[in-house]
Amino acid sequence: METSPRPPAQSSPNQQKYSLILLSLFLWLTFISLFNFYNSGQGTEMLSYTDFKQKARAGEISSVTIKGSEITGNLAAQDSGKKEETRQPDRFKTIMPSVEDSSLLDLLENQKITIHAQKEERSIFWSIVISMLPWLLIIGFFVYTSRKMTERYKGADGPFSFGKSKAKLYTKSKVSTTFKDVAGLDNAKQELIEVVDFLRKPDKYQELGAELPKGILLVGPPGVGKTLLVRATAGEADVTFYSISGSEFIEMFVGVGASRVRDMFANAKKEAPAIVFIDELDSIGRIRGSGVGGGHDEREQTLNQILSEMDGFSPQESVIVVAATNRPDVLDPALIRPGRFDRQITLDYPSREARRKILELHIGDKPVEKSIDLESLAARTVGFTGADLKNLVNEAVMMAARKDRKKITREDFEEGRDKIILGIAREDLVTEDEKDVIACHESGHALMAILTPGADPIKKVTIIPHGRSLGATEQIPKEDQHNLGRKALVNRLKVLLGGQAAEILTYDDITTGAGDDLKKATELARRMISQWGMSEELGPVSYQHGTPHPFLGRQLSEPKDYSEKTAWLIDKEVQDLLNNIKKEAMATLGSHRDQLDQLRKELRKKETLSIDEIRKLLDMKEEEKGDKGKAKK
Repeated sequence: METSPRPPAQSSPNQQKYSLILLSLFLWLTFISLFNFYNSGQGTEMLSYTDFKQKARAGEISSVTIKGSEITGNLAAQDSGKKEETRQPDRFKTIMPSVEDSSLLDLLENQKITIHAQKEERSIFWSIVISMLPWLLIIGFFVYTSRKMTERYKGADGPFSFGKSKAKLYTKSKVSTTFKDVAGLDNAKQELIEVVDFLRKPDKYQELGAELPKGILLVGPPGVGKTLLVRATAGEADVTFYSISGSEFIEMFVGVGASRVRDMFANAKKEAPAIVFIDELDSIGRIRGSGVGGGHDEREQTLNQILSEMDGFSPQESVIVVAATNRPDVLDPALIRPGRFDRQITLDYPSREARRKILELHIGDKPVEKSIDLESLAARTVGFTGADLKNLVNEAVMMAARKDRKKITREDFEEGRDKIILGIAREDLVTEDEKDVIACHESGHALMAILTPGADPIKKVTIIPHGRSLGATEQIPKEDQHNLGRKALVNRLKVLLGGQAAEILTYDDITTGAGDDLKKATELARRMISQWGMSEELGPVSYQHGTPHPFLGRQLSEPKDYSEKTAWLIDKEVQDLLNNIKKEAMATLGSHRDQLDQLRKELRKKETLSIDEIRKLLDMKEEEKGDKGKAKK
């Protein structure tokens, strides 16, 4: 969904006229001040009263002008016959003493000096204007600059709009996303259809006494389509849509977040019916009073204002708040109680059928080869979210364009998928000797997966480094699994430890390549023992592992719910489980040593093998596993 670009701020004709008058006044006052300052002292000599009378007696003055106690006049032209380097003043100015000089007029008449007289006028107004002129210039310039800045930055990003909401407004004509643009998520869409129908036909529900849900909370991992689903809801309901991230409420100034909340909800009520969408709610909705520093901070004031605004909705106000988060465990209980967020909709990773529909949606009318099997591609993208699948299609398109192809092939999708899961291929990362060890390690994983009944089937094995991985064995379950049994988990542990077991059998040594395998195996085994009750010694008891983070609202320290002896027993059970599985893996691979060596050499030669190539190499049928999986000789 695209927003319409904000038009540039344009001033009205009255504002332009006012600005022109203010600018003209500023220029006129500046001109007058400079003119008076320039003319006040140019060519004028300031004389003392004694010097003035002496020059008058000497005939050096041609005329005078008497205005009160001020005498100005012209000096008589002096012809000395010498070219003066600098021009002498031709006017003078002097001040009469306060004592009246009655002989002055006789002196001027005797010297035949022309006398002019002017009436002294003292204007208080102009005196004040002249004295205040510098301040008027400064204030006028400041007002003019401030108005221009206000006009330019009066939007949501301006320095004069701290308390204004930063929510992006999508009008009815701009929200083009509908439920047709959302593949999968059928259960979540069904829940939101009621809200859409309520916003479209409120009278239908109000006649029965129903009230519009005040809030809907979408919960799910990143990338599953929470934001897209909310946009589709707004498009289906054909209402005004406000969108904002939780972090946009918070600023360095105290009270700004609460002010923005008030402004956003006030705007939404004016535009009702409307939907207000708050993304990443956990950034402002965490449990109040959490952490060491107490509870009076900007984030909690913002949360309190949101709680107050949601309580203030009346049944007649068609405004609904939709929020999204991937951390529902840290939200404040007051925020998720009935009356605030009445409904909580959980969005999970898409199923195989949903992944196929999402791939179809994103492929659209792109030039794709007919040989591409979307069912198979959907099966090989277990754990992919909608955003991941969109990225997969885009990577495939990029791969095809890089190779100057006219259509997107299955190979492009395979390379794009490997790039997303494993990272960029780095073929020159390892030496030849290291490739031998990596081939042995990956052969152990692959052969262990083939020989273990019930293990997830493998699709391919590669020793080409990708990202931080030096090699990879790809396993794809036949179906999406949500509830695993102990046998299935033990099978996973066997495959994880098969790489190190193959290294010991082949080189009688252990390398660092098994580090990530051991980490995953240890974490899985600890969960089996301490959380899922899969230990006969400990029994069906769940023991909390780890301490909750104090900044999620809990205490700094919590007592363990088990003793030190139990902790030691958990560690011992985990260690015994992994040691026994490692012994089983070594025994299984040891009894198929010829197949292990054969697979290792072929993998070292070709670097990448598919499951069909492995079966052909080992002369093994697809259904052969365990004891049936021995190569035919």
